[in-house]
Amino acid sequence: MINPDIKKQFPILNQEVNGHPLVYLDSAATSQKPLSVLEKLNEYYHGYNSNVHRGVHTLGNLATDAYEGAREKVRKFINAKSSQEIIFTRGTTTALNLVASSYGREHAKAGDEIVITYMEHHSNVIPWQQVCKSTGATLKYIPLEENGTISLDRVRETITPNTKIVSMMHVSNVLGVINPIKEVAKIAHENGAIMVVDAAQSAPHIKVDVQDLDADFLAFSGHKMCGPTGVGALYGKKALLEKMEPIEFGGEMIDFVGLQESTWKELPWKFEGGTPIIAGAIGLGAAIDFLIELGMDNIADHEHKITKYAYEKMSAIPGLLIYGPSPEERAGVITFNLDGVHPHDLATALDSFGVAVRAGHHCAQPLMKWLDVSATARASFYLYNTEEDVDALCDALVKTKEYFSDVF
Repeated sequence: MINPDIKKQFPILNQEVNGHPLVYLDSAATSQKPLSVLEKLNEYYHGYNSNVHRGVHTLGNLATDAYEGAREKVRKFINAKSSQEIIFTRGTTTALNLVASSYGREHAKAGDEIVITYMEHHSNVIPWQQVCKSTGATLKYIPLEENGTISLDRVRETITPNTKIVSMMHVSNVLGVINPIKEVAKIAHENGAIMVVDAAQSAPHIKVDVQDLDADFLAFSGHKMCGPTGVGALYGKKALLEKMEPIEFGGEMIDFVGLQESTWKELPWKFEGGTPIIAGAIGLGAAIDFLIELGMDNIADHEHKITKYAYEKMSAIPGLLIYGPSPEERAGVITFNLDGVHPHDLATALDSFGVAVRAGHHCAQPLMKWLDVSATARASFYLYNTEEDVDALCDALVKTKEYFSDVF
């Protein structure tokens, strides 16, 4: 289990908001950062801030070693075969756009299908919409079950021999659903399609093994897993990446530039045009060190306990509706609405008690339409949350319900 004292390693959590101890329940949007990550960023900027790869001076060598060392940490973290399969990006969105723009536009054509689900984040919807618009391919959606999960029978019905790409989030940022990626990948491959995985909400919380999942591409962001903002990673099978063209051109990614033609560096650098995200990558490496030291299984067990506790306590509040499956089938996200209170008003009221939750459509408007709501509130849990945090949330919800009942 995770020691409750872990909060002491997150300076931002040790403060009051509106006269109450901060209860941060918005880690699905962005997680907080431990001292070890903050200190590593400080160390880089204070000690060896320099560009990477091209310099031969001491600072340049130190920066290059730290940057490429972070790539190796990412490789081990997701169990990729080679560090050449790890591309640093600005985050999940950039990584998915890279796959769509480079692989998708090259391999999809009129009559082909790209398959996603109704629960996808906009970052895993819009890039494929754009590919379909430019190629004439058709975008198809796997239907959801009543509780927001997907069934493999529906997957088999939707994926056909015409399907060229299947793209799916590993864990829903709204419903907390944990999708059966390994089984879906098998069905995709049996039909000649590739499997793209949005791991933004899974990599921070559970073990992710790209070889076991048999993912062709997998993307995640650093800022949701105790790392800095503005950095993430794309994993891709080497054989696929080698055949793909870069989508950004300039320094760092070139081998030779002539007057009319140019050639690219080998993997992974051909996809990292311009000065790379040096500090971000180093900070991400430090975040991975932090998570590994805690143990991903310990993190998953801790979050499951907190989520189950929260689900049971919140379900007992009259007029509060929770969306999605039972706690046994979900990750550390609970999305809900309170009768008679708009989600934005609810989030504002909770903030007055020092409780930070998210409100809105959560970049998942197709899913909101499926749920038949315009918006919801969302509490998301991470390794630093406790049962006391849940108690504070529920107390604030009850007081908010009472306030709005008295007013209206």
